[in-house]
Amino acid sequence: MKKRVGISVINDLVTDQRVQRIAGTLDRHGFEVVLTGRIVKGSTSYNDPRFEIRRYNMLFRKGPLFYAFFNIRLFFRLMIIKRPSFFLAVDLDTLPANYLVSRLRSVPLLYDSHEYFTEVPELIGRPFVKKTWEQIERWIVPKLKHAITVSTSIAKAYKKKYGTEFTVVRNVPLLHEPVSEHEINHQYPSKYKIIYQGALNLGRGVELMISAMQYLEDTILIVAGDGDITDELHAMVAEMKLREKVIFHGRVVPEELYGITCQCNAGLSLEADMGLSYRYALPNKIFDYIQARIPVICSDLPEMSALVNDFDVGIICGERDPREVADRIRTVIEGDKGHSPGNKKIDEAAKLLCWELEEEFFLRIVEKILDEV
Repeated sequence: MKKRVGISVINDLVTDQRVQRIAGTLDRHGFEVVLTGRIVKGSTSYNDPRFEIRRYNMLFRKGPLFYAFFNIRLFFRLMIIKRPSFFLAVDLDTLPANYLVSRLRSVPLLYDSHEYFTEVPELIGRPFVKKTWEQIERWIVPKLKHAITVSTSIAKAYKKKYGTEFTVVRNVPLLHEPVSEHEINHQYPSKYKIIYQGALNLGRGVELMISAMQYLEDTILIVAGDGDITDELHAMVAEMKLREKVIFHGRVVPEELYGITCQCNAGLSLEADMGLSYRYALPNKIFDYIQARIPVICSDLPEMSALVNDFDVGIICGERDPREVADRIRTVIEGDKGHSPGNKKIDEAAKLLCWELEEEFFLRIVEKILDEV
């Protein structure tokens, strides 16, 4: 009889590459995977014959009613999964339903924290909302036996706060060979292309990137993603008359995004130091840039700067002034760290920072869980 696992996530299954990789690993190791998520506005369909998939179309799209109703639906969904070996809850916003069902059904629970949830910039200036999430976290996290997260700093923070051990499983991509050609080269035949991929939310540094484009010649910025401040960013680009230099691609499926990224001269990750979640972040976009064999330009924050320095795959940008950021970008795209298919250090890093190696840390946790069943 096949082992079965229920994985639940509140964001878009189509673009959540970490969930897809974990589900693929479990499938290859004999698990029947049941995925539960939601339909996000503008999302495409998601069909994978390997998995049983359920996505909810929510009446409420944000606020307390959205989270409450999603967890209610998720609760009943998890209650009917036949003979699960364990549940996997992605982030704090799916944890209440998972925890309650795991206790009611005596099924082990694995918590995967993609970020330091209660310290995200979206909760800054919202003390009541922040306190509510902290109460949920304080209620459940100290009771968890199995938990993983994406960086050492976040794992240490949770250990210090709750005494709970978190194993680090970095958000690294599958190993790929670079794509040598893509239609984007013909669509935008500028000399240089730089890319930001990820959520368009407060504190991600996208406004800074856009402002820096005023000072860069023969260069376009490709923005691949969507989020809370998308409309504001479009308005900013229009006001600054940068529509031909800043290209919004919206949500892009992973395979298409990889092809685009490979054509760029550098990848940007300029998060601001807005709370511990960003300070301790090790964004998956950095690993994606490396896998595409392009250099990284990142903020001077501990986890991401340490990785870029250790592997010598780009430069650190501590400045938050658009002119100075433009100078740092220019140094990379025009200098000796510029994009080159033969860049040995980036290629070596890509072969080490891949899911084929990282999944072993995840599988060790799974083995511990199965030993208890």
